[in-house]
Amino acid sequence: MKKRTFTFGVEDGIDIFVYNWSAENKQKVRGIVQIAHGMAEHAGRYEEFAKELVNSGYIVYANDHRGHGRTAANLEELGYFADKEGWTLVIKDMYQLTVMIRSKYPQIPIFLFGHSMGSLLARTYIMEYGQEIDGVILSGTSGRKGILGEIGIIIAKLEVKLKEERARSYLLNKLSFASYNKAFKPNRTPFDWLSRDQREVDKYIQDEFCGVVSTASFYNDLLTGLKEVNKLENIKKVPDYLPIYIISGKEDPVGAYGRGVLQVYQDYKKVELRDLTYKLYEGSRHEILKEINREEVFKDILVWLGNYS
Repeated sequence: MKKRTFTFGVEDGIDIFVYNWSAENKQKVRGIVQIAHGMAEHAGRYEEFAKELVNSGYIVYANDHRGHGRTAANLEELGYFADKEGWTLVIKDMYQLTVMIRSKYPQIPIFLFGHSMGSLLARTYIMEYGQEIDGVILSGTSGRKGILGEIGIIIAKLEVKLKEERARSYLLNKLSFASYNKAFKPNRTPFDWLSRDQREVDKYIQDEFCGVVSTASFYNDLLTGLKEVNKLENIKKVPDYLPIYIISGKEDPVGAYGRGVLQVYQDYKKVELRDLTYKLYEGSRHEILKEINREEVFKDILVWLGNYS
């Protein structure tokens, strides 16, 4: 597999860092997979998944979002999108990458894969730019948070006002993640909820780009984005013909152990999106691409992609 990296500039002066994985030798390209990674992680963690895709005839692009991985100017920038409209800016970055891919491969189908926060970004993306891609995979997504989400937004806005946009929100970090490990006691680490594969959990903990406490402005962006993607009036903006594959671990606390994921699927059905597929993996936790049954997950994704490429 051939790996290259590059950056592209965006209108507010940020350089977005991108990974590109492709086959060593020229072969027929079945499709392009554009990856949107999750919160407090980075695109480089998707190399194993990319290898599976490349071996099956796909080219993979994955950018580090603002305030993540190598797009962040330094470690102090981690966990921060922007002072204002960060969510919108990240969506625009993703779209700019899609445009670049489409210009290079005008006849090849493009699929968007989003995990965790990346799935929320992908859900926003298909509301605005769904006609630009040929399918979307939502991994480890989340349903409505109701009053808790509203309280989180209020806290985030208050912290921005009382402190500053780049102040770390230890309170929201605790409110967001403290409960996730409770189902997996006795806990070996604070991140047992990510995967049953202890080696993968340890890799996450040892990665300097992972597990950071994010800023108040970031939480405002994230929680507002989560609220908006779960509104039926916004879901109606998704093209009804777009193929959507929703996958998650049955033991993923982010998706309320399957309940929140099912709610997303049912909301999509409610607005009559026509091409929906949904699967929960028994026993799997949040990072299904890093789980002990990941070979099963890879195979299912490749089968689904093969139906459209």
